Amino acid sequence: MSEHDVQMEDENFDQGEEISLGGAKKLRILDGGSTHAASFQIEKEDHTMGNALRYFVNKNPDVEFCGYTIPHPSETKMNIRIQTWEDTKTTAIAALRKGLEDMMEACDVISAKFTESRDQFDAAQS
Repeated sequence: MSEHDVQMEDENFDQGEEISLGGAKKLRILDGGSTHAASFQIEKEDHTMGNALRYFVNKNPDVEFCGYTIPHPSETKMNIRIQTWEDTKTTAIAALRKGLEDMMEACDVISAKFTESRDQFDAAQS
């Protein structure tokens, strides 16, 4: 399992529970959610991750709504709300997982293309 793997099994998490991402307790399911609509709080993240994650989650056709907010500028917390269509089998947690995985795949592609271009530039300068 790589450092990018996200381990979140839908049936194993309850509202209010903290979930480890990359070994740190960063993600918490907020109270008041259901299977198809839930809010999550991610520690030590801001608009950079919030906007990107919102984009990737919204690309999922099973997602009806996804939005994020920074509750207060002096707190390093980001809240994200995900709502899936009730006639699908996709849960809010599964949609979050897919969004995170898709975002990590995109980052890997960008990193690989950057490294390739940098190496080509360095070779041309030699």
